[in-house]
Amino acid sequence: MRPMCVSPSAVVTALAVLLSSACVASVASRPFGSVGGKRVTLFQLKNGNGMEADIATYGATVTRLTAPDRSGRWDDVVLGFDRIEDYPGKSPYFGCIVGRYGNRIAKGQFKIGGKTYQVPVNNGPNSLHGGKVGFDKAIWAGKVLSSGAEPAVEFTMTSPDGDQGYPGNLKVRVVYTLTKANGLRIDIEARTDKDTVTNLTNHSYFNLQGAGARDCMDHEVRIFADKIVPVTSDLIPTGSFMDVAGTAFDLRNRPPISSRIDMTHEQLGYGRGFDHTFVVNGTFGKFRPAAEVFEPVTGRLMTVMTTEPGVQFYTGNFLDGSLVGKGGTHYPFRYGFCLETQHFPDSPNQPNFPTTLLKKGQVMRSTTVYQFSAK
Repeated sequence: MRPMCVSPSAVVTALAVLLSSACVASVASRPFGSVGGKRVTLFQLKNGNGMEADIATYGATVTRLTAPDRSGRWDDVVLGFDRIEDYPGKSPYFGCIVGRYGNRIAKGQFKIGGKTYQVPVNNGPNSLHGGKVGFDKAIWAGKVLSSGAEPAVEFTMTSPDGDQGYPGNLKVRVVYTLTKANGLRIDIEARTDKDTVTNLTNHSYFNLQGAGARDCMDHEVRIFADKIVPVTSDLIPTGSFMDVAGTAFDLRNRPPISSRIDMTHEQLGYGRGFDHTFVVNGTFGKFRPAAEVFEPVTGRLMTVMTTEPGVQFYTGNFLDGSLVGKGGTHYPFRYGFCLETQHFPDSPNQPNFPTTLLKKGQVMRSTTVYQFSAK
């Protein structure tokens, strides 16, 4: 019989598949230092394929997330720090849940029922990601929901009435699940005892070559959006919508980031690159594709699905190399990108936008999945 010829790459891939199939889904937890004298716990999730996610109770923060490349190699694809003690003073919102209001509110002001509320201004003249002490700096309560085929961990917290100037006792529940299909699923719920505004999202910085490997300019990005929310020079929405056709913001055919980000466009100048909300096609509230990102060197593909009306695409324009991240790696300019599924910036002051008003007795719910594969 003629011997079968098998390429080395096929052997490596087959071996990786064999090893990953032997993995057992699990959840473990361990102490992860302390912040402000309060102990932090790290939950470590693994699915049956070998995908892993580490999530800390500080900020409900994803500190580590692995994804396979085309050879079956697993690498950490999110930026962050090795020590939780580095997050409070250094992190540009790496991996956390931001709130009460993710993104910006003009001048930190909004009205509910004719009453004006003032929240902290911490980003030029505006409020960003909930103010100076947002949900990213809270110690959340964490518990294991499932250690089965799709391991899941629940994080909860209550933001008291008047916290950072926001009205109402807001109870928040976030569930992270590693799916069988190599997805990180994020389910968010919020409820209040007084009318308030809220906009919650996860703020992970991704690099599909591996965290800190190089800049992400070779990544090919497709965003399923025909329009963006244009902004003023201080990144507050104008209140209108802009068609992406024929502009640098037309990412519907998955161009490399490098082919668009340095084009001449007033909006790119405002954000030093991409830092804009794309209006996701389809019906708000329905689970649908928002974006996909392909990295050609590793073959990694990340698909983003969401129920949210928008996705904020940010290309790490304010990383400058001063941050020393995991493994002693520096994070220079544009070494990570974010795809934050959310409502639009400044919605409380923009009547044309989907409302972010959460009324007493109502429940706000959203679901987002970051799913990984390789080509």
